[in-house]
Amino acid sequence: MKKPYSFLLRVLLLGMVPAYGVAEVSAAETGPGVSQAAPEDVAAWRKLKFGLFVHWGPVSLKGSEIGWSRGAERPGLRISGLSGVNQVPVEVYDNLYKKFNPTKFNADQWVEIAKAAGMKYLVFTTKHHDGFCNFNSKLTDYKITSPESPYGRDIVKQLADACHRGDILWGVYYSQPDWHHPDYYTENHDRYIKYLHGQVRELLTRYGKVSMIFFDGLGTPSEKWDAPTLINLCRRLQPRVMINNRTGLPADFDTPEQRIGRMNTRRPWETCMTICRQWAWKPGDKMKSLKQCIDILVRVVGGDGNLLLNVGPMPDGRIEPRQVERLRQIGSWLKKHGESIYDTRGGPFLTGKWGASTYRGNTIYVHLLDSSQGIVTLPPIDKEIVSHKVLTGGVAELKQTDESITITLPEDARDEIDTIVVLTLDGPAAEAKPGKLPSDSVAAGKKATASNVFGKMVGQYGPQMAVDDDPATRWATDGGTKEAWLEVDLGEPVTIDRAVIREAYAGRVRRFELLAKDGDAWKTIVQGKQLGQERNLEFPSTTARHVRLAILEATEGPTIFEFQLFAAKR
Repeated sequence: MKKPYSFLLRVLLLGMVPAYGVAEVSAAETGPGVSQAAPEDVAAWRKLKFGLFVHWGPVSLKGSEIGWSRGAERPGLRISGLSGVNQVPVEVYDNLYKKFNPTKFNADQWVEIAKAAGMKYLVFTTKHHDGFCNFNSKLTDYKITSPESPYGRDIVKQLADACHRGDILWGVYYSQPDWHHPDYYTENHDRYIKYLHGQVRELLTRYGKVSMIFFDGLGTPSEKWDAPTLINLCRRLQPRVMINNRTGLPADFDTPEQRIGRMNTRRPWETCMTICRQWAWKPGDKMKSLKQCIDILVRVVGGDGNLLLNVGPMPDGRIEPRQVERLRQIGSWLKKHGESIYDTRGGPFLTGKWGASTYRGNTIYVHLLDSSQGIVTLPPIDKEIVSHKVLTGGVAELKQTDESITITLPEDARDEIDTIVVLTLDGPAAEAKPGKLPSDSVAAGKKATASNVFGKMVGQYGPQMAVDDDPATRWATDGGTKEAWLEVDLGEPVTIDRAVIREAYAGRVRRFELLAKDGDAWKTIVQGKQLGQERNLEFPSTTARHVRLAILEATEGPTIFEFQLFAAKR
């Protein structure tokens, strides 16, 4: 991979369709003749929940980011340079492999570390954007088995064999972009496509069973890789393989990066995220705490996704000891509480600040991630809760009504990492459709209008979706929209002093203001530069019937999950 997450928005192509849930690519049809994974293979993949991602190569000698630190040239992209990434001159970067000699690399040890972490699969960077191959490709000399490599052994073979021996599913990461190849993105790009397909054929025929393929096309259109042919080739050589959505076609699953994907129970998805900040190893890189790691895992699984957690091994071939220790801590937690993670589905409750939920059969696992909250109120469900217990220890009080479910936890029953309350229902949890909890927003259900609606799809992306108290729906605008407004009619004058705005793609809105209509004129209540995932705005009491959110500057089409207004307290 990869790049700093903030950079992703600059890479995506214009005209992208805003996707429901977590989709990161165009919602275009897969296309005639493009094969799909079998339903039973999709179901089996969803059960895995947790895997290890590994970004590694000669660049670890520099402690800089893999691929993206190779000079400033980015063939195929309309950008140059990367803020926050230490650049390595191209001539230096491309010769690092001549010094790369990871004599302490032990593939079986990596597999043991993954298993100790509770991970069920491993995905490895066989080739990144820099073009260097960690396998013995017959199509290039820029590889780990080159005569100029002091190491000279096929890393992919060692790791694939170790996964097969160790009962860890083997997956390959392969970057279609190749900034080292002389034909890439030139008049000879067709020749490069043959090279790409040839290398994928090598990876899928010489290393045993491949359970998943993580392509990384940087949002480039599918024709740049002849994606239909590529996907069909993969499926023909490895019929049970799962393929991600980064060929320009949807394929089998989506891949939100460096963020927790939005809850989506219809489309399979997998969050890929680093255990530190950088994908490749960096000395002293800030590492996520155990609490952060468990929060991410629970919220991903509670949103019905899988988590692919990345480490970057050191130049000598070892995974950094402190990262190994963190992985073992995660594994210890899963040994105790894994029943609430593995082989579950996300839901039935929508994930929220309080935490997330998972379910299996007649059981719901409620993960309460904020130990400061002694009382948590959840939406009602149309199944009876026949019993409950606290999996993490202690006793909880539970009250179920037609309006809500209230869980009360004394301090001695609150776990600092994750308090797990198990609810046993009188029927399948999959049928326990949650109702809604009122938010007290005076804008909820009121008439809303907007300057723009994506694709004129008012039923799916209309302004009413931002005032429906449903965090899974949103108002969206057309791609390329830089200014827009959303207005709500409260029906009568109401005195308000607070607003909560949740942006679907945090970071798009760069400048906004909230306005209230005073007669025929609009007056500004509050201004700001960014909205982000959730912006809580407080302002002097204002009485108005019409309130407008004016987005004055955006990097891409604004899209808002919720626009809530709250009455001033008397």
